[in-house]
Amino acid sequence: MFLVVIYGLVLALPLLYLVQRRALSQSPQSPPVDSPPEEKKSLKTIMQPPRDDLDPPKDDPFTLDELKQFDGSDNSKPIYVSIKGTIFDVTRKSDVYGPGKSYNIFAGKDGSKGLGMSSLKPEDAVPDYSDLPENEKNVLNDWFLFFQKRYNIIGRVTDMPTSVSNLANL
Repeated sequence: MFLVVIYGLVLALPLLYLVQRRALSQSPQSPPVDSPPEEKKSLKTIMQPPRDDLDPPKDDPFTLDELKQFDGSDNSKPIYVSIKGTIFDVTRKSDVYGPGKSYNIFAGKDGSKGLGMSSLKPEDAVPDYSDLPENEKNVLNDWFLFFQKRYNIIGRVTDMPTSVSNLANL
């Protein structure tokens, strides 16, 4: 019986390694191993170092509906992304968040759930992240810290889903 368990582990560990490696390579933070060079190049453009020239955070109120007009479709307006109800101005990275670009799915909305899930699916780019498992909430928190160190905070979403608002009270 002991040998059966050992053989099972010997066979299962390489499989688990491959599954984990594939899952990590599919996340938005790292391109798939076989991605074209231009995709790898665009990924480097989002992973800029922290900035020390950010403006003091603002607390201007926005509704989710008002936020939609800042999705990059109008060149005369800035591009905003909200994470956990905090709105960041990502206009200077329009090559990443602008129309047709890889992260435009988050422009003009609070896509917290999608960021936590490392998903670029439109149906996941929603503000309610209350049902994310702990590991995905940690990913979301990492994204929040990433944005906080690189983009100006220009406001907050005033009508976040109730389930998300309750998370702030915990």
